[in-house]
Amino acid sequence: MADPRAAELAEGDTRAYLAVVTSITLTPSAAKRVASIAIRQGKPAILRLAVDGGGCAGFSYRFALGEMEPDDAVAQTDGVTLVVDPISLDLIDGSAVDYVENLGGAAFKVTNPNAASGCGCGSSFSI
Repeated sequence: MADPRAAELAEGDTRAYLAVVTSITLTPSAAKRVASIAIRQGKPAILRLAVDGGGCAGFSYRFALGEMEPDDAVAQTDGVTLVVDPISLDLIDGSAVDYVENLGGAAFKVTNPNAASGCGCGSSFSI
């Protein structure tokens, strides 16, 4: 069942949110891919981006389709919602989430201006 706050955001009413992220962006390419996956899985088009401790560089990105939580920061592109918990937001503020396809494969990619370094796989970073 879709979160009713998603409809409110789609209609431009952001009063229901504690934070609406403007400094984190979801590219149209990423939004299109999330929408496709969500339709196939029968879930709402809500992408959760979180940061976990670990990975070869210290922190790693975690992506999942999910629901909105009351304290989440929110961004929306082309009807797809990106949600980030408050703890992760401190580490990825100002980031862009993209979906890239190249000879090496296809994946979501985070361009994080806060990252001091990363690893070759692109899913791990340090501050």
